[in-house]
Amino acid sequence: MIKENIRYEGSCVFEGMTSIRALLDNLKENKPNARKIEKILYDCTKEKSKAKELGYLKKMASLFGFEIEAVDSACIDNYTVGASHGGIIAICSEREYEKLSLSSIKENGFYVMLEGIEDPYNFGYALRSIYASGADGIILSERNWLSASGVVCRSSAGASERIDVYIADNDFIDCFKKRGYKIVCADIKNSVSVYEADLKKPIFLIVGGEKRGISSKVLAQADQIVRIDYGRDFASALSAASASTILAFEVFRNNK
Repeated sequence: MIKENIRYEGSCVFEGMTSIRALLDNLKENKPNARKIEKILYDCTKEKSKAKELGYLKKMASLFGFEIEAVDSACIDNYTVGASHGGIIAICSEREYEKLSLSSIKENGFYVMLEGIEDPYNFGYALRSIYASGADGIILSERNWLSASGVVCRSSAGASERIDVYIADNDFIDCFKKRGYKIVCADIKNSVSVYEADLKKPIFLIVGGEKRGISSKVLAQADQIVRIDYGRDFASALSAASASTILAFEVFRNNK
């Protein structure tokens, strides 16, 4: 039951060095609202095999004031939901997310909203691709999978902690329109192929989950609706992570 609670009910346990390095990079850059590391736990049987990583973490601990504690592997297993943590985890504070406002939107930028994704792993995979494509930030509704932040960080390879995240108000589309952004939604009805669409910045891209998609209220405010053409007849939707990857890198290609 512990693992299920960590997975879905507010995990602040970050597994493995990729996630922990993302946290430390934010602290070193003094990013606003950076998550604090309260304690690092490591498997005592990995003292030698992880000597380099532990040496780095001890140096960072003296710099940022967190504890490092050797524990047995059973203790690590009680905290973790994955098997790729390498015996090192971080217990962290909550992270405060900024409310979206006109002043938080860059000129001539690229932002993405993810709406209605059903699974934290799929959500994390989508964030990984969006971050890699060069997006300036992620827009989310109040209800989102960052409540399972540790799982999302691991599946996004740290991208969820590195990218700027904003929580949307009711008038979030108006904010982007006032800044001169084109609103582009991914859907089928009244759509053009993403490979033929004008995806020049500034652009606000909205991607929905494969089951629920984008709400009709949001679709009604789109300047353009784009679809991903398939190479054969196939009735099923791509996963949100796959769709996000294709769409985000098409924006990147259009703006090279």
